Amino acid sequence: MRLLFLGDVMGRAGRDVVAERLPDLIEQCRFDFVIVNGENASHGRGITEAHYELLRDAGADVVTLGDHAFDQRELMTAIERHDTLIRPINFPPGAPGRGATMITGRNGHQVLVVNALGRVFMPPMDDPFRAVDNAIARCPLGEQADAIVVDFHAEATSEMQGMGHYLDGRVSLVVGTHTHIPTSDHRILRGGTGLMSDAGMCGDYDSVIGMELEEPLNRFVTGLVTARFTPSEGEATLCGVAIETDRGSGLCTQIQPVRIGGSLSQALPQF
Repeated sequence: MRLLFLGDVMGRAGRDVVAERLPDLIEQCRFDFVIVNGENASHGRGITEAHYELLRDAGADVVTLGDHAFDQRELMTAIERHDTLIRPINFPPGAPGRGATMITGRNGHQVLVVNALGRVFMPPMDDPFRAVDNAIARCPLGEQADAIVVDFHAEATSEMQGMGHYLDGRVSLVVGTHTHIPTSDHRILRGGTGLMSDAGMCGDYDSVIGMELEEPLNRFVTGLVTARFTPSEGEATLCGVAIETDRGSGLCTQIQPVRIGGSLSQALPQF
């Protein structure tokens, strides 16, 4: 099967490029399943229910989150209504929502999606390795699940790569989110798991990780906070990673970065 994962949707520019580009991309590349990280979809911090629905209408089968999961307070209750909207699985006990979900894809495939939060340079959270372990043990790849994708929302590429090697041979894809910068280390590990340290963002790259330049530069140069960060609304790039999996094992057989539109544009993925 063919899966597409899109990195952090950043503000209006990110929402617009997903709404404009994703439906055609699904049709042209015949993707069976699409996962979108909606962590920054609403004003650069969290996601509203309306913006979650917009991503779903564009073609996202599952929307994942991250450390800003509940910055939009309405999501504290809204997340309970949607099994295709998940937050990090290693949030402390009692957090609303779920951290993993099994969803049927366009062609009947059963896909397990797990969202986890890193701990290096991030707020304290429960152990993501143990939490992901427990989730995939209940739905093993090639048995209950035709594919397993882990969105590891983390700051350090070392931790992202560590998660990939830890899960090698047991999941289809481990992909990092959060830094908004697409890495060029996409590869298939020895055990057959696809890995990309960071998918990048869906947003305007003529910015500082999706924010208008002025205030980030001011803080870097002066150390002073003079205004709020504002999401940049220039032409956006759709960033992510595409994989193809083996029909029997569910492991990754091909992996390609996706960068469409804006300043980072490249050719469509070829399978």
